[in-house]
Amino acid sequence: MAGPVATAERPWRAEVLEVKHRPEDVPGIYTRLAPLYEVWARLTESKARRRVLELAAVRSGEDVLEVAVGTGVQLTGLANANHSGRTVGLEPSAGMLRQARRRIDAAGLAGRVELIEGSALDLPFADESFDLLVNGYMLDLLPRDDIPHALSEFKRVLGPGGRLVLSNMTKGERARERIWDWLYARGVVLTANCRGVLAEPVLHELGFAGVQREYLAQATFPTEIITATKEDT
Repeated sequence: MAGPVATAERPWRAEVLEVKHRPEDVPGIYTRLAPLYEVWARLTESKARRRVLELAAVRSGEDVLEVAVGTGVQLTGLANANHSGRTVGLEPSAGMLRQARRRIDAAGLAGRVELIEGSALDLPFADESFDLLVNGYMLDLLPRDDIPHALSEFKRVLGPGGRLVLSNMTKGERARERIWDWLYARGVVLTANCRGVLAEPVLHELGFAGVQREYLAQATFPTEIITATKEDT
């Protein structure tokens, strides 16, 4: 289903609310939320996670990066599909990273997954290092002007023909799904800066190819899932 359209007359920045928490405070907020985060995620994100793994279509032997791994649920799925490849997870929140390490260890994947604490705005990887990059529910935490910055970093570390799969909180398409942004605009911030964003027009601006968008809602929580490719050079 097509999402909201950002036009030249009304660019995507006009559609997206600005953050309320300072970016440097967000990792600490998520460290405090980490022990309980999966309760929320099962209610609102589990359908999107399954769809992301389907669209990622990992081919064993690939170099795979997940940025903002959270508690590691999606990363575990990526690693399980990548038996002979390199799987790397990056996460800015120390508390979330601890949860991810526990999950990776419990799944018997400790020797096959590399976990790094770091920022999406300055990825600690060389250019063209990965075949696939997955990122979930992170762009909706960033200030508006940092969204293109993060996506530019994603493009930098993808090799020619590399695939990108994103899931983000987005603008609700039905009235009941717009309640989250309505609350956020009135100062009711349930998590750190979590509000609806639109990644599709930014990917077009940055020159990604084959950009496709899907929309779904779970427990009224609206998500966009976007796939794109870095063109061969």
